[in-house]
Amino acid sequence: MVSSDSPQVRYCPGFLDLNEASSLFETLNTTIQWHQPRLFIYGRWVDSPRLAAWYGDPGKTYRYSGLVNEPLPWTAELSAVRKNLERYCGTVFNSVLLNLYRDGEDGMGWHSDDEPELGVDPVIASLSLGGSRRFLFKHRRHKPTSTHAFTLEHGSLLVMREGVQRDWRHSVPKTRRPVSPRINLTFRQVIGNGSPDPARSG
Repeated sequence: MVSSDSPQVRYCPGFLDLNEASSLFETLNTTIQWHQPRLFIYGRWVDSPRLAAWYGDPGKTYRYSGLVNEPLPWTAELSAVRKNLERYCGTVFNSVLLNLYRDGEDGMGWHSDDEPELGVDPVIASLSLGGSRRFLFKHRRHKPTSTHAFTLEHGSLLVMREGVQRDWRHSVPKTRRPVSPRINLTFRQVIGNGSPDPARSG
């Protein structure tokens, strides 16, 4: 999508081939240090509707929704994916947020990844493994606005370019239909050592 009425993103289905994507899913599912965060949203603490993990370079702390995420050290698999995405995107990434959606009851509400430690107009590369899920965009200021939808498939890559976090919100809605577990990796660049932020929606 490249028009001013659409988010500046690039969707690449089949970025990883089926065997590579399946092998990576199994490895990450069993080796990543998953946990269920407690998020501060709309004035109260709630259990996150997904599991998460934060990996990155030393000191690349990431704060959102009342959480302070200290990075775990890169695994060999995450380092290899990072190098692949850096070559493809032409961007340096120093951290990755992983989310595990266990079933259709897990999701993510409307939000933008616009925390101060991500800098101005960050580029974020989102790699999807496992079950397909819908990924929605809506404009932050234009009302009424249409919703732009992608179905993020196993092994696909979605690159959110400059301006997307400033102008758009995105979400992964819950669904009642049967879906397989999904792992999402969003590679980012944290500026400095992180900085405090107000409570934000997940």
